[in-house]
Amino acid sequence: VLIIFAWTPPHFWALAIHRKAEYARADIPMLPVTHGEQYTKVHILLYTLILLAVSLLPFVIRMSGVLYLICALLLGARFLYWAWVLYRDTRPQAAIGTVKYSIAYLFLLFIALLVDHYLPWIP
Repeated sequence: VLIIFAWTPPHFWALAIHRKAEYARADIPMLPVTHGEQYTKVHILLYTLILLAVSLLPFVIRMSGVLYLICALLLGARFLYWAWVLYRDTRPQAAIGTVKYSIAYLFLLFIALLVDHYLPWIP
């Protein structure tokens, strides 16, 4: 639950950046509309760091093994890369790229957790 809780802000804020004009027209107070894109990008980066730390907790509390740890680190590093790309504005479609990766991230992280749980013999 904590993983999903930490995952939600960077995922939805990246989507809100991508659809900022539509949220503004509809008068929906999403963070990029109320506080600006740069403020939102900083918080996406910070929450991605929190997500990376939270995603390591199953290993720390011995709920999962090394396979999960490796997957969590690799997937988290890639999410951090996308958050950085979005923050630095180095790609025109970085916001939607971050959203797409965040969906894959969550799916693959939970697959890794399941595989690690049901196949503990994999290092």
